[in-house]
Amino acid sequence: MGPKGNRWCIVLAAGDGTRLRSLTTDRDGVTTPKQYCSLRGDGSLLHKALARARRIAAAPRVVTVVAAAHRRWWSAQLAGQPRANVIVQPENRGTAPGLLLPLLEVLRRDPSARVVVLPSDHHVQDEAVLERAVRRGLAAVQRRGAGIVLMGIAPDAAVSDYGWIVPGGEGSPAPVVSFVEKPAADEALRLMRRGGVWNSFIIAGRARELLALFERRLRWLTLALQEMPAAGSPARERALACLYRAIEPADVSRDVLQGSEDALSVLRVPPCGWTDLGTPERVAACLERAVAPAAGAVSG
Repeated sequence: MGPKGNRWCIVLAAGDGTRLRSLTTDRDGVTTPKQYCSLRGDGSLLHKALARARRIAAAPRVVTVVAAAHRRWWSAQLAGQPRANVIVQPENRGTAPGLLLPLLEVLRRDPSARVVVLPSDHHVQDEAVLERAVRRGLAAVQRRGAGIVLMGIAPDAAVSDYGWIVPGGEGSPAPVVSFVEKPAADEALRLMRRGGVWNSFIIAGRARELLALFERRLRWLTLALQEMPAAGSPARERALACLYRAIEPADVSRDVLQGSEDALSVLRVPPCGWTDLGTPERVAACLERAVAPAAGAVSG
């Protein structure tokens, strides 16, 4: 099983990408989830996220969570990953179970793990800048017990579809004074004027501390997943499917991070050309900023 307390990465790749359906639906009406699409024909967003993860953690400690309904796409793109590192959700029930399920698997293998959570729908122009920021977050967790460190992006607009983090001072990481998920436009402007940054949903921290947040905020879900049969057994697959049919969707930002400011720190990421590609407009803007834009927006 290897030494304990290693760095691990959890790559989130189970989302449906519904906001990009106008770009990711082919002429036959088949919609490819955005993480399996390529922005400029040079590898899918998932491949980019996996490469990002492997610069932070050794390949055997990169765990990817996917959706059963997306097997036609991930079975090929994750062919090189150990089977035990591909965590399959029976259905998409939001980011909370989507993160908690692989987090419990990491803790089962390495109770002292430090983890980095990486969504698979991001584009980053300067990967080295982001990598250095994530490593600084992990170092702060290791040296100073900085709790859970969120990577904050300097905003260029008071947008309402990101989470906003208000730091408590100029340190980096700094304590979080306020976390507001998808505020109204006037509230977003107020948060921006207070020095707020965007939540990138890239998280670094001790796996145990992240689990403690779930236990505090979504205890019912945490207990239910902890009580699942052992990984790899047919009984687990059946129990997991039954649970996912019963649970309501839950969101990490809204239901776990917001309201847990006392356990959070935020590290300001230097400019690195980050975007989450969450809307067609952001895809278009990202392509416009590229040196040599590809013809078209997103390809399957």
